Amino acid sequence: MINHTIAVLVILTEKLPIGTNLAMLHFMYMLVSGGLLPNRGAMFPGLKSIGLSDSAIRRAWAAFRKGVWQMSAILVLWREHVMGLPGWQEHRYEGYRAVPADVTAFWRPALKNCPSKHYHPAAHRALPAVIFGITGVVGEINGQRLALPRAFERVHPKDTSEKRLWQEILKNAKKSLQEDEILVVDAGVKPSLLQEFDIKRYVVRLATNFTARRNFLPEHFKGRKPTYGARVRPLPRKHKDKTLKATAPDETYAWVENGVELRAEIWRDLVLNGNVPSKTNKTFDVYAIYDPAFDTPWLLAVPLKLKPESVRGLYKDRWPVEQIPNSAKQMVGSHRQFVHAPESIQRLPELALLAGSILSFLAATFPPTPTGFWDRKPKRTPGRFRRLLIGKPFPKDAPISGQLREKKSVTAHLPKGNLARQPKPASIAPV
Repeated sequence: MINHTIAVLVILTEKLPIGTNLAMLHFMYMLVSGGLLPNRGAMFPGLKSIGLSDSAIRRAWAAFRKGVWQMSAILVLWREHVMGLPGWQEHRYEGYRAVPADVTAFWRPALKNCPSKHYHPAAHRALPAVIFGITGVVGEINGQRLALPRAFERVHPKDTSEKRLWQEILKNAKKSLQEDEILVVDAGVKPSLLQEFDIKRYVVRLATNFTARRNFLPEHFKGRKPTYGARVRPLPRKHKDKTLKATAPDETYAWVENGVELRAEIWRDLVLNGNVPSKTNKTFDVYAIYDPAFDTPWLLAVPLKLKPESVRGLYKDRWPVEQIPNSAKQMVGSHRQFVHAPESIQRLPELALLAGSILSFLAATFPPTPTGFWDRKPKRTPGRFRRLLIGKPFPKDAPISGQLREKKSVTAHLPKGNLARQPKPASIAPV
């Protein structure tokens, strides 16, 4: 179990510079094994809990804070490793695979000059937080869906708002989106924003009171000629005491999935409100998918002609991207953070999100272990796997290559302690 975990971490750290790679291996093992959890987010006690010496703790801290490594390169290694395994299966629907995108927050209410804010549902207001955008690709291994992170987007240094973050996510997603990929986002993103960034393949969830218009003018009988197409309201809603009826769908479709009958209502070739009918307009279809497991139907917009089963499958593949921050916070213990340097407050959440993805993968590829006698049907969850690792020290005889080693730098000639902090004396010019 421990050797299997370290073997995965070695793949991600081995190609880093000498010295930094071993220190980052120690740091990542501390995160994945849940070293922060019993220490309430304190980093040095977390590193101490895996059996590191004082000098190794300092090296791990230095590699984390000032090490020469880039998260984008580590994510490439991570995806290549998992997608190269024989058990990995891509999820495709009519030839397309989902690329989900989401935003997550690490709350830092006591952090001075926190770069951004995010809405906290319990507080009913925005609180100081370090927010990130996450994009990934979805597949399956051992019957479990996993999202492999493709990028962790930081806030813009000059505009740290969540609105600007979504703009950066969509701009970068458009550059990396392949012809056989579809961007999948939740209701926090508006179709108008997707059209603004000219994203041609997407699945977006709509608000229940969403309305659109036809891309042709209604028939004119008398009075002023209409300027816009007829309004389409997919779902009924109440306005004060009046019920506004839903527009009849253009198509209806029903199918059976896992013994459950599902139904879809479809409206074709719609445009956003405010668009005058034109052949150059960007049109989309709206699907209202009724599932007995949910109280309200899913209202999804897609600019492609797809089957309702495919649209439902693509949107379901957005959910695994939410497991990454769930595993990275409560499971790993990084929901509490005590770093304050500008780069550290960005790097620690990034590494925690990567650790959450690794933990989900390890849980999916390792036999499930029951928590106790009451756990008769254990599942492959990151929490169960983390319980097996927590409290286990980093093995001194771990099977790592000679590439991961401490860098023996000559430091005998350098000042130590307070002497290293004292300013150099000013040079005196000769008379």
